[in-house]
Amino acid sequence: MTIRVLVADDQSMVRAGFRMLLSSEHDVDVVAEASNGLEAVDKAARFQPDVVLMDIRMPELDGLQATRQILTADPSARVLVLTTFDLDEYVYEALRAGASGFVLKDDPPEQLLGAIRTVAAGDALLSPSVTKRVIDQFSRLPRQESPEGLAELTEREREVLGLIAEGRSNSEIGEALFISETTVKTHVTHVLQKLGLRDRVQAVVLAYQSGLVEAD
Repeated sequence: MTIRVLVADDQSMVRAGFRMLLSSEHDVDVVAEASNGLEAVDKAARFQPDVVLMDIRMPELDGLQATRQILTADPSARVLVLTTFDLDEYVYEALRAGASGFVLKDDPPEQLLGAIRTVAAGDALLSPSVTKRVIDQFSRLPRQESPEGLAELTEREREVLGLIAEGRSNSEIGEALFISETTVKTHVTHVLQKLGLRDRVQAVVLAYQSGLVEAD
């Protein structure tokens, strides 16, 4: 199936670059472009893309607000945040707002393409180069009360959640716990369902904000 993408960035040259890159892929189709947040919200509703590539800093409505509005209108939407700065404070807020992850604009093309495919498949990610900094940022935020579902997790599911919070992939979790990747996927699904989370990014946020996992 073709992945329908909406590119939202206030710089026309950047949008053109993304369109050129994505149009060369057989499984990706840029269905619309937006030059500001308001336009992104409007076109997300009109074109219903599988993935929205969202620049974090845009005029009229920034990427954070646009992400919130898009996800409020369609909770199943997938937003992949683009940023030039790996310490951009808005990135953390975007993840809390429900974005499925973020990548840096200067990440290698294959990494961006991989991110789009990952998010379109229903998973979530953080750019490898900034995962630790995101975790560090969340670990400094005020602790929140543990959600009720946390008590329902089995010991193994808590172990899996802890490893997710460290930014580990399913295969890495399997190696650490000596279980198959298929079993890991099952545990991850149960963790997200019990905690009422949409993806791994929200699991990372919850793990640190609830104090279940402490930053090194």
